[in-house]
Amino acid sequence: MATVLVVDDDESVRDLVRRYLTNAGYDVVAAEDAIVAGHLVVGGAPDLIVLDVNMPYMDGFEFTAALNADDTIPFIPIIFLTARDEGYDRAMELGAVGYINKPVDAHALVSLVRQHLPEG
Repeated sequence: MATVLVVDDDESVRDLVRRYLTNAGYDVVAAEDAIVAGHLVVGGAPDLIVLDVNMPYMDGFEFTAALNADDTIPFIPIIFLTARDEGYDRAMELGAVGYINKPVDAHALVSLVRQHLPEG
């Protein structure tokens, strides 16, 4: 079963995204910020990351840049999830495979995840 890491500082968003992806058959691990997410990635890379842009300590763009700079971490597809309208170009420059605005549309999210992972 494919594993998706959901990183968002808003607990209600994390829970909602976790429910959508779990119902779609994915194993979901969640983190409340980039620091926790970094520890999870180093402990065992997920198959895909759904990542908030605005978070404390390190934003989603900084986190993605740090992952990209670490040669010991394999490529992990990243879908940005954000309430911000700007940032799409930056996300694509960093190699993101998707960009979804909040509020989260379950069908759009699951469809985008399925484009990059086999069904759970």
